[in-house]
Amino acid sequence: MSPLFSIITVTYNAESTLPPTLESVREQTCSLYEYIVMDGVSKDKTLKLAIDAGIPQAKISSSKDTGIYDAMNKAIDIATGEYLIFLNAGDTFHSADTLDKIAKTIMDYDFPGIVYGQTDLVDSQRRYIAPRHLTAPDRLTLKSFADGMVVCHQAFIVNRRLAQHYDLKYRYSADYEWCIRCLQRSRRNVYIPATIIDYLNEGTTTANRRASLIERMRIMGYYYGWIPTIARHVAFIPRFIRQRRKERSALNSLE
Repeated sequence: MSPLFSIITVTYNAESTLPPTLESVREQTCSLYEYIVMDGVSKDKTLKLAIDAGIPQAKISSSKDTGIYDAMNKAIDIATGEYLIFLNAGDTFHSADTLDKIAKTIMDYDFPGIVYGQTDLVDSQRRYIAPRHLTAPDRLTLKSFADGMVVCHQAFIVNRRLAQHYDLKYRYSADYEWCIRCLQRSRRNVYIPATIIDYLNEGTTTANRRASLIERMRIMGYYYGWIPTIARHVAFIPRFIRQRRKERSALNSLE
């Protein structure tokens, strides 16, 4: 029997980015899901958009939270699906049959701990920019995340029995640390050799990017050791520069 999914979207004043996400969920050919919209008391039309989308499986909640990861924890607490999918406002499933592909993989491999796939970057008009800067590996282990978040959070589908709360002491990179803990508890991880998520390339401020990298380095140091972590970060610099150039070139070609 096909698994029930809990698709989770955390929102706050997301009226400009939420519509493609709602449409993506609504058009899925697989209907065995609940759709949890966990809102942080938006002051714009976010809640109206979610309600008007008319998704029968939607569970819409709005309450104050301390940030995105606190809202994700609230969503985990009410989720009833066997697998969790976190789909941020602005992000979408790659195609209408993506959820069917994920369900088939889960059943073919007897309900593994984690199922994952590739991610593409798109702009606000849903135009393809480039593949995500890190490519999901064919074989995913705990050690894989020593090289960074090699699987996008949105393309990292977790059996709910493995999912603990996000650690709120991390403001920007709690998703990375959460994935590591899920990998620690998972006995089997299965790769879907396809793009399953389109990720909105909004860009982040330099300050937030720097803060996120510092947090991520602390997490790496804790789980993988400080000397290997420092060595890896030195090696990451050329990779980061190449990817930024590639994305800028792709964006310029769309203008």
